[in-house]
Amino acid sequence: MVKGLSTMEEKNVNDKEIVKLFRERNEDAVSEAKKRYEDYCLYIANNVLRDRRDAEECFNDALFAAWNSIPPQNPENLRTYLGKLVRETAVNRYKANNRQKRIKSDICQSLDEIAEIVSGGDVEEVIEGKELSAAISRFLYSADETKRNVFIRRYWFYDPIDSICKRYGFGKSKVLMMLKRTRDDLAEYLKKEGFII
Repeated sequence: MVKGLSTMEEKNVNDKEIVKLFRERNEDAVSEAKKRYEDYCLYIANNVLRDRRDAEECFNDALFAAWNSIPPQNPENLRTYLGKLVRETAVNRYKANNRQKRIKSDICQSLDEIAEIVSGGDVEEVIEGKELSAAISRFLYSADETKRNVFIRRYWFYDPIDSICKRYGFGKSKVLMMLKRTRDDLAEYLKKEGFII
């Protein structure tokens, strides 16, 4: 139970309250974040790693990273912040696990597809830029809802193409074409915004 909260309030602990607990170095922050976002984060990590135990370790590592980064960070959206941390952790774990193997997986393919848009640097470093992230968000929220959702399923959640097809009832060629066109539109948008030449 979170100190200072009644049972009714405890059920409705929101992101700001959890972030406040992190900032106060209250260990309840970790347990509250875990209760609220474990399924979400494990879904992301498992899509990358395809191993439940590794996904759980990545989630715990992401919670530890949140503990160490809040403060000074003060995320407005804890769900997105934890999702970002677990994605980074899972991708790094995936790369370490597969460094010696020359396997071209869904994860590598996803990163390569985005790298085609924002070339000239390490994709993960570039995507971390707040201005670029904001520009990509603006682009996505101006896009058709289905295209936006398919794009996010592929490049944020790392859903396999087959999973996206099943979720939306589309054929594989339709999903691949939709992703290609959205990437092309994003590249054009980022050129206009001055992020790529």
